[in-house]
Amino acid sequence: MFQRKRINIAALLALGSVLAGTAMAQETLQRVEVTGSRIKTIDTEGQSPIVVMTAESIKADGIRTAEGLLNNLPQVFADFGGAVSNGATGTATVNLRNLGSSRTLVLINGRRMPAGSPRNVAADLNQIPVSMIQRVEVLTGGASAVYGADAVAGVVNFILKENFQGVEFDGSYQFFNHQQGNAVGDVVTARGFPVPGNKSADGKVKEFSVTVGGNFADNKGNAVLNFTAHREDALLQSERDFSSCSLGIASGGKAFNCGGSSTNATGRFLLNQGSFTVADANGGVRGYKAATDAFNFGPINYFQRPSDRYSVTASAHYDINDMARVYTQLGFHDDHTVAQIAPSGIFFGNSPNIHYENPLLSDAWKATLAASNALIEDADGKPAPLSFNKPGDIANIAALGRRNVEGGGRQDDIRHTSYRSIIGVKGDIGAWSYDVFGQIGRVVYQETYLNDFSNARISRALDVVSDASGKPVCRTKLDGTDPNCVPYNIWKLGGVTPEALKYISTPGFQKGFTNQGVFGGSVAGDLTEYGLKLPTANSGVGVAFGVEHRYDQLELSVDNAFSTGDLAGQGGPTKSVAGRYSVDDIYGEVRVPLVDRKPLIYALNLSTSYRHSKYSTGNNTNTYGTGLDWSPIKEVKFRGSYQQAVRSPNVVELFTPGAIGLFNADTDPCSGEVDPKTGTVASGMTAAQCARTGVTANQYGKILDSSAGQFNGFFSGNEKLKPETSRSLTFGLVATPIKDLNVSLDYFNIEVKDAIGSVPATTSLNQCLETGDPYFCNKIHRDKLGSIWISQSGYIDSMNENLAKFKTKGLDVGLDYALRMGELGRLDASLLGTYLQEFSNQTAPGLGSYDCAGLYGSTCGTPAPKWRHKLRGTWATPWNVNATLTWRHFGSVDVDTTSSNSQLSGTVNEITKTFGAQNYLDLAMSYKLTKVITLAASINNLLDKDPPVGVTGAPFGNGNTYPVVYDAMGRRITLGLNAKF
Repeated sequence: MFQRKRINIAALLALGSVLAGTAMAQETLQRVEVTGSRIKTIDTEGQSPIVVMTAESIKADGIRTAEGLLNNLPQVFADFGGAVSNGATGTATVNLRNLGSSRTLVLINGRRMPAGSPRNVAADLNQIPVSMIQRVEVLTGGASAVYGADAVAGVVNFILKENFQGVEFDGSYQFFNHQQGNAVGDVVTARGFPVPGNKSADGKVKEFSVTVGGNFADNKGNAVLNFTAHREDALLQSERDFSSCSLGIASGGKAFNCGGSSTNATGRFLLNQGSFTVADANGGVRGYKAATDAFNFGPINYFQRPSDRYSVTASAHYDINDMARVYTQLGFHDDHTVAQIAPSGIFFGNSPNIHYENPLLSDAWKATLAASNALIEDADGKPAPLSFNKPGDIANIAALGRRNVEGGGRQDDIRHTSYRSIIGVKGDIGAWSYDVFGQIGRVVYQETYLNDFSNARISRALDVVSDASGKPVCRTKLDGTDPNCVPYNIWKLGGVTPEALKYISTPGFQKGFTNQGVFGGSVAGDLTEYGLKLPTANSGVGVAFGVEHRYDQLELSVDNAFSTGDLAGQGGPTKSVAGRYSVDDIYGEVRVPLVDRKPLIYALNLSTSYRHSKYSTGNNTNTYGTGLDWSPIKEVKFRGSYQQAVRSPNVVELFTPGAIGLFNADTDPCSGEVDPKTGTVASGMTAAQCARTGVTANQYGKILDSSAGQFNGFFSGNEKLKPETSRSLTFGLVATPIKDLNVSLDYFNIEVKDAIGSVPATTSLNQCLETGDPYFCNKIHRDKLGSIWISQSGYIDSMNENLAKFKTKGLDVGLDYALRMGELGRLDASLLGTYLQEFSNQTAPGLGSYDCAGLYGSTCGTPAPKWRHKLRGTWATPWNVNATLTWRHFGSVDVDTTSSNSQLSGTVNEITKTFGAQNYLDLAMSYKLTKVITLAASINNLLDKDPPVGVTGAPFGNGNTYPVVYDAMGRRITLGLNAKF
């Protein structure tokens, strides 16, 4: 079960895993090292709270991915995984306390994992085979003094199987079963889009693993080898009724409609007299109607990405003598996945020249374009018409968008291959233990982006003239500039040819790697036998100290199509990045038993830790922690800790060149027409307020909004960044009031200062509108149409800086109870819950903070419910059957614009005001068929509940919901077989 750390070590070593917190019979205990400290001790109930997931709880969860297992914990928030498509990195990451995956340190058997990808440096959980996990220990709160930088929010330590003997086969088959019936389906039907039928089995996941292990050299050594193959099928958003169209908000805000992108299937031509589109196969022209012409981009997006994953994990050790054990750990993983999103096309940033002599233009189009030219105005708003009636004249098209519906969705083909090796020597010499090791990790990254368009070729393919025979050809083919050019006929329905698609389409390529090396040595000792103990204590002082050298290297190389921004569907250029830094650490810990076995003081212990780090970038940091635990009686312990942690800027944050990218926002507050009744645009922003953001008097009331909710930002690294610092305070109570009942309450308070990030573009925009502060207004650059999305000359600056501050606090609750029922077996119950009291953000100094606890939205991001819990009961029957029932609860959340905070408040639509509380029931059963074969089955989301839906933004918003947070795809059924010989 998942629970607070309270493990009897002798039983753990004998059985592999037990219920955390279970009261055990008298056994010989030994000192061990637990997550959060390098000092070996009998007391496994540390001064900082730790959650443990055992192998049994992992099987009961029925989930075969590491990120899926962790996302079920109340302390973990949504991050990258298999349900992310638009903006996917191909990796899976963990985000403790919602402080970001880069502030969560991930370990395997106590050793740091390498950067997961050149695109996302957080550790990639795809490298971890679930079949090899013995248990997972999650320590929340800073731990940089013990493990080094990045452990700001805490540490996740995956303990993999060692000392294994025998052969174990493990296979599982998983699929989704879903009955359609969401009310959104009526909206889809009303729009005329297809609604899928019920699904008996889709989104299939298959996994097979074999583990072989045994002793050798007269039991002086042991070796373990695991091979795992994992395959996931694609699942499209079109396969669920609530995601069959891209949702928008109907007038009045009380109902959904099917929205979509104005870059549509028949083209949207933004002219001076309005927006137009193609009417028929003869080249007819009609007005563009958002209600019916917007492109439904959702259905073709992946809800679950297809992936093929293979891993080989090996470990071995050999005892040279009683004082020295040589050990090694080796890991290989290869993961191939594809992220598919809506088709590419001509997006509004591309406004090619259309000449009068273009033979593909119908008379209707020539007349419409001539009318647009006749309405040209100069900079002062005075008439300045241009002709469009003779060869050489160019049409004045403000913006042009057309979707590549003929070519299919954009596909991001991503592959990560990782190699990890560790070799070391450790042992015990008297009261001392030592560990000297070296570790090398490398991740190789490859990406091929398919079905995108070339901006340069679009311009050539639209500039069409007649050759000597009267046949339409590209001007560049006629003059020899580009003999391969093929005309792209978007002026009539059915005009696009396969040859034109082949010419305009172009792939993009990226490749890169991350390298990590860690070399260190540590010594730990129990000083009792030297007499170093207080007279009031039975145990002596424990110490640990060591040194460590680590380097991290990252390189991302992109082709010309990416680097120049030629790929139309990328939102801007992607630049190559390269860099390396190293750090030298010295660290130490001291644990001092103050009082033992005295009245009202069964035990009183003090611990301190310190680490000094020297970075090659010129930064030096000091991290430290102190903790105190007091047990007035054996059954009750009070504990508390205070720690300062750091996170050094990574290569991407330091060295990324500046480039245009996309950010999500509900709307541009200065867009839309002026309401004659109010004299303002729909948001209520006046002409004077919008002028602060660069809107001219002539543009006010004429600015086109982005129907896709995506706008341009200019993002860049900063080599002058300094490390972040955080302070974590925890205190709590652990008690066993009656036999077999364990209760824990732990308060946490974590504050991150000088956090690396950029001022959110929405913050800059809103603050400029409200205050006119030049700091924010100078970041906003509008294009010639007044937009911040149509062309790349419209954007908002967002450079990395040390300027943010985060604070989160709340209460973790843990409860474990074991009831022995005689001949009926045993009933185990556990509860793990988190109350989130505050999650505040300050995005820029002096701006003030806003609290996202209980909210979701374009500023606060993924849902952050104030209360989450996981309640589980397991009945271990005497008939070789175990049954587990789990209740997962997510509290309700309101959209962030309901907040009274000026940085959050805004338009509130009734239909998306609240995501109601979500409750999921999971059922799991296992049957031991023989001594070696166990059958298992589980059903997650037993009642097939639909997720809450609304208008969400990438990357974690997908399919009108948050599939990384909620069970979005329906009832998940898992069948498993385990055979151990």
